[in-house]
Amino acid sequence: MQHLNTSSIKNKKKSKVTIGKAFKTIIWPKRNLVFIGLVLIVLSRLSSLVLPWKSKTLLDDVIPNKDYNQLYELLFIVGLAILVQAITSFLLTRILSVQAQYLISELRAQVQKKVLSLPISFFDNTKSGALVSRIMSDVEGVRNLIGTGLVQLVGGTITAVISMILLIKISLSMTIFVLIPVVVFGLVALKAFKYIRPIFRNRGVINAEVKGRLIETLAGVRVIKAFNAEEQENASFEKGVDLLFQNVKKSLTATAMMTSSSTFLLGIASTGIMGIGGYKIMMGELTVGDFLSFTLLLGFMIAPIVQMSNIGSQLTEALAGLDRTEELMNMEAEEDNEERIVQLEDVKGELVFEDVSFSYEEGKEVLNDISFNVPAGSVTALVGSSGSGKSTIAGLSATFLNPKSGTITIDNQDISKIKLSSYRKHLGVVLQDEFLFEGTIRENILFPRPNATEEELQNAVKAAYVNEFTDRFDDGLETLIGERGVKLSGGQRQRLAIARAILANPKIIILDEATSSLDTESEALIQKSLSELIKDRTTIVIAHRLSTIKQADQILVIEAGSIVERGTHDQLIEKEGRYFELYTYQAKI
Repeated sequence: MQHLNTSSIKNKKKSKVTIGKAFKTIIWPKRNLVFIGLVLIVLSRLSSLVLPWKSKTLLDDVIPNKDYNQLYELLFIVGLAILVQAITSFLLTRILSVQAQYLISELRAQVQKKVLSLPISFFDNTKSGALVSRIMSDVEGVRNLIGTGLVQLVGGTITAVISMILLIKISLSMTIFVLIPVVVFGLVALKAFKYIRPIFRNRGVINAEVKGRLIETLAGVRVIKAFNAEEQENASFEKGVDLLFQNVKKSLTATAMMTSSSTFLLGIASTGIMGIGGYKIMMGELTVGDFLSFTLLLGFMIAPIVQMSNIGSQLTEALAGLDRTEELMNMEAEEDNEERIVQLEDVKGELVFEDVSFSYEEGKEVLNDISFNVPAGSVTALVGSSGSGKSTIAGLSATFLNPKSGTITIDNQDISKIKLSSYRKHLGVVLQDEFLFEGTIRENILFPRPNATEEELQNAVKAAYVNEFTDRFDDGLETLIGERGVKLSGGQRQRLAIARAILANPKIIILDEATSSLDTESEALIQKSLSELIKDRTTIVIAHRLSTIKQADQILVIEAGSIVERGTHDQLIEKEGRYFELYTYQAKI
């Protein structure tokens, strides 16, 4: 298990998603809904201006003249305006917030689809927990683009502009005095947003790292407890949580700076208005109604500006999340290769390696000019010491890896030109540590072919001797096996995996031989089920117990990335070379 990669958190590219790009890809396709939202917000904000507008009439006309009819009319208009506000507020939430959540679910599905299309090498270098965070969390901020956030920003701007026009009509000098601190606040807010965006972006990275570590810890809880390593795991998680805290502290400090500066600057404006307004009333240049209207309208102009700082933070967070989502969406999928145009139809299964070399890192070759032929329907076993390159050959055969040089062909077709999906539907893989999904035994066997008939399912169950243990379970095939099949023994998990491969009915089978760590009885049953699986199928076996591959059509002895011996079991024993050494050594153990 790796410790949190703090260096990767610090060395990230700057964001690329701009408001313009977000508008084009996210907002514009939903323009009809956004337009409805804008109409609703304008109605809401205009109706909210009725109260300050009518307060002048109340103080300057209605009360001095004791005009009861005008009072009732005024109350009706204000009440109607409040009703409009309530209705538009409900519709805004109902239409835009719901649509925003729908967009989030759409984006999550798109990102997950993209992630599954990426090559195996990507997953080898990325924590699954980090990917979960990127799929589930990074797209959430989009609700502020299509939801009420953006509309409130526009609505707030409209309200502020209308309020300012009305304020100018009441008193130009007082309005100018107010605008000075407002402009200063705007400049402070813009500076703060530039500072906050990278913080939000890093938060997504840290979140992914911490979640990835947590998921890894929970998955490896047995190993942690076995080695009494709870303390070091706790320390590692605490370090990640502290990184997250430090990041949040930075953003909160910046937000607090904006909020406090707005309180201070707008407080100065309010104090000044009291003085100027009081002076003008005493001089007869302003009525009490004008002053009250000005004060209320000032609130309507300033409130959206203060609110914009919060909405601006939300939009900044949304764009930071979209930056990271964009990185994933721009990655090249396995099937994006323009050379992969051949569609495999009828597959016989002849697999040929011609001068194939491969390296995981530049200058460190794992395979050196490997050449061999696996005839259709035959069994080829790969043997050799650990790290010799056996698993790499299996990975190349499964198209999980691509050769650095040389050619791999299937039925005389270059595998690098074949559409991966058309090849892999003829491929079956059984690994030494087979992955099982949480659910029932039935669901796991049916995984490659969910629509298989009951007869086909039962045939696979019997061929892999799964019924040998399911018949003893109360729920039979409906037995829940727990996460990764923890409720089953090693032998039971392997037989279930073999049944799954038999049901898939592939033409090519790759076996990371499944019997190396099992007891004798389980091994015997699995050997029986494996003999059913490989019947009439092209098979590549990574052999750990050499006694299990005596019947292989050919055995390749791999050492340091090269084939040092090849032949049948009897031929290689007769040679008394490397295979003979390995076989006799195992026989003594």
